[in-house]
Amino acid sequence: MNSNKKSDKPERKPCAFRGYVQVYTGEGKGKTTAALGLALRAAGHGFRTYVGQFLKGQPSGEILAVRKLAPLITIEQFGRKKFLKVTEDFEEEDYRLAEAGLKKCLKAMLSGKYLIVVLDEVNVAINLGLLPEKKVLEFLDRKPEEVEVILTGRYAPESILARADLVTEMVCRKHYYEKGVRARKGIEK
Repeated sequence: MNSNKKSDKPERKPCAFRGYVQVYTGEGKGKTTAALGLALRAAGHGFRTYVGQFLKGQPSGEILAVRKLAPLITIEQFGRKKFLKVTEDFEEEDYRLAEAGLKKCLKAMLSGKYLIVVLDEVNVAINLGLLPEKKVLEFLDRKPEEVEVILTGRYAPESILARADLVTEMVCRKHYYEKGVRARKGIEK
């Protein structure tokens, strides 16, 4: 046996960066904004972020801004073009888009291209039954040591909270929506 023969597997270098699992949840505004702020900060240091947005398929300010920061930030949406109301029955396409989205996020996380992977609104997708909680936990089981993973959305299940290294709960004390103010371009969308 030749001890000088190289293995077919690529040699994995020791990790200089330890990635954690962060969860931004709660009823208050700012969960997606916090995740995108982290992506912006990372881009300033030359780090790449992948953002997978569940339940979203509409144009937004963040999509337009991220185009200007490519390839440091990549964003993909896994929702229908119309606004999805949580009170309506979901279509087969909603389940298919969520499942395909989780697969794309996994591929991005394992690609070695991204230091940060954001699963935006994934907690809501779990809560609505569009994604099985078990599949998201399996996703976390496969997280490389050097990748930071952020999961956003209301209703984060206890199993996700238990797996997280950091949990921030946004609390709404007051909101102008209560006075009938609709989502505003550049502020909420």
